[in-house]
Amino acid sequence: MLLVKVFSTVVLAGSVAAMPFRVLPPQSKRDVDPALVPSFGWQSGVNPDGTGNCDGAVNDTNGKPILVPCQCPPNSTFFLTALNRNVAAGFVTTNPTVKLSFPTDNSTASQSARLNAAAVTLQNLEGPGVGCPVASTTFSAQQKAINAETTTPGSSNVAPAAASIAAPTVSSSAALAVSTTASSAACTMPTSTTPANGSMTPTDEQIAALAPPLGWQAGINPDGTGNCDGAVNGTNGKPALIPCQCPPDQTNYIANLTANIRAGHVILNPSVLLTFPTDNSTAAQNARLNAAAVTIQNLNGAGKGCPIVATTFSAQQKAINAESST
Repeated sequence: MLLVKVFSTVVLAGSVAAMPFRVLPPQSKRDVDPALVPSFGWQSGVNPDGTGNCDGAVNDTNGKPILVPCQCPPNSTFFLTALNRNVAAGFVTTNPTVKLSFPTDNSTASQSARLNAAAVTLQNLEGPGVGCPVASTTFSAQQKAINAETTTPGSSNVAPAAASIAAPTVSSSAALAVSTTASSAACTMPTSTTPANGSMTPTDEQIAALAPPLGWQAGINPDGTGNCDGAVNGTNGKPALIPCQCPPDQTNYIANLTANIRAGHVILNPSVLLTFPTDNSTAAQNARLNAAAVTIQNLNGAGKGCPIVATTFSAQQKAINAESST
């Protein structure tokens, strides 16, 4: 598993819903150097089970390959076109609240930033959370190798840092009337504190009240191998399989989310930045959903957490986008 806006926004094995990939138009700006693009390290269509699922590049806690859609990872030409588009824009064009950068130097921070750009592009190929899971690649192993190198005595690389990545700013392209529940909660929120930099920091009460609901519970319909039903159906109409311990309990979820918000990034995956605005705008709702997604995807380390399909976050994102277009 790996990083979200999460390695986001998110989220990782089985963290996105997969769809057939459309042809993207050519880029208008200078493309990235293909030699710097992280390799998938895996191919699609490995060991199909006849229901649309194939083996991924990552094993679960039982030592068995995590199942991924058989079309994942995508065609490299299609992926590179999508990555070029996102890098040129500075954000994931199909999910604008997810920011990215693609620095070309060889520092550890830049390597992590490029890996993050590849991961969020992969996870949002067709829309917010609609693409391929990171478990269909070796991105998690590559990130682990990068992190390990930073701890090697005498290493000249710098530790991964958020400084090399454009700070995430939420999209202002849409406006959405927030739900009655969220609106009511916002009206009764305690006053936020104001740090020295002038930005508003939400209180613990605000975070708990405005945190997107997980919308699912752990341990549903266990198959005896450590997998349980997720909150999202696959292309075969059956629930996507997730680790039975996912999603986390509410206390763990809120505690981790709060810690990440206080830090301004995912503590266990510092290259993934996040914000948690408390207003009722569409952009703020998207930013909060992204913060929640990258939190659960990195609960136990970079890319080590719960997939987005262990929640109803994708449906919530769809509802936000649909409402903003009305």
